[in-house]
Amino acid sequence: MRRTMLKAKIQKLVVTETNLDYEGSLTLDESLMKAVGMIPFEQIHVYNISNGERFLTYLIKGAKNSGVVGVNGAAVHKAKVGHKLIVASYVSLDEGETDYFMPKILLVDDNNKIKEIK
Repeated sequence: MRRTMLKAKIQKLVVTETNLDYEGSLTLDESLMKAVGMIPFEQIHVYNISNGERFLTYLIKGAKNSGVVGVNGAAVHKAKVGHKLIVASYVSLDEGETDYFMPKILLVDDNNKIKEIK
């Protein structure tokens, strides 16, 4: 049996930009992606703390150490500049792998800079 488990989560990201005309996705500071092992084009779940909206998209690498969190395309209707988000990715594991697997949890400050990695 396989189980879908949380792989990584970034908590309390602040949206810094939106672009309705972009084809879609979420632009995220490369340093934040690397800190939790996320990669460009990886599927992510986005949970908007500010308004309760949720959506599924993929990652686009943003400039390293820029703090950028850009919501693009149709998702702009679900998040605005200043909203706080949780970004999560998941992994499918065999039953035996779940005993020792631990997700990476990243907390950021109000400028989207790394505050703590759990």
